[in-house]
Amino acid sequence: MPTDEMHSVFNKARLDDRQVTELVGLCRGLIADGAVSDGEAKLLQTWLAANAGVTGNPVVCNLLKRISAMLKDGHLDDDEAVELYETLSKFTGGKLELGEVLKSTELPFDEPLPDLKFVGSRYCFTGTFAFGPRKDCDAAVERLGGIPCSLTLKTNYLVVGQYATESWIQSTYGRKIERAVEMKSEGHLIAIVGEAHWVQYLRSDSA
Repeated sequence: MPTDEMHSVFNKARLDDRQVTELVGLCRGLIADGAVSDGEAKLLQTWLAANAGVTGNPVVCNLLKRISAMLKDGHLDDDEAVELYETLSKFTGGKLELGEVLKSTELPFDEPLPDLKFVGSRYCFTGTFAFGPRKDCDAAVERLGGIPCSLTLKTNYLVVGQYATESWIQSTYGRKIERAVEMKSEGHLIAIVGEAHWVQYLRSDSA
């Protein structure tokens, strides 16, 4: 490799490292109070947009893509705020690279996994999804005749995003899962499934 090209690669790597370090610090500041506000989300989007074009760092670009989708309508709603907080918490914790999936064996998914129906069925989503922002999940269900909803006694399926950690029970989405388990124990017909199972049926019904 020519010397000039080698220096270019080396300098780019150093810049990438500085970017990620600065991003981690910024994200830790945003989630320090336990939530992410609309204004904080827009501040983060501005930083990401300004830095994504410098090196094309995949961590920066992937996070920019996700937050831009959340803010497409100009504001961060409550579900998106929770999703963004969870994403930033995992990113700053040093145990999860953006885009990596942590598998938990403790999640109380239905066993055996049920067949999923869409037409007329009510779907509630919780956690962070590789499929995309919550709005994309809602839209995918609606296209097949399903009904996105919050967790109520009328909910048919609770779908858990695959960005799940072993400490799920202590998280915001963990409380939703616990409530769904309680509902099942009380005799309500609600199924708890993971994102991968949902996507499998989503694709087969869309074919």
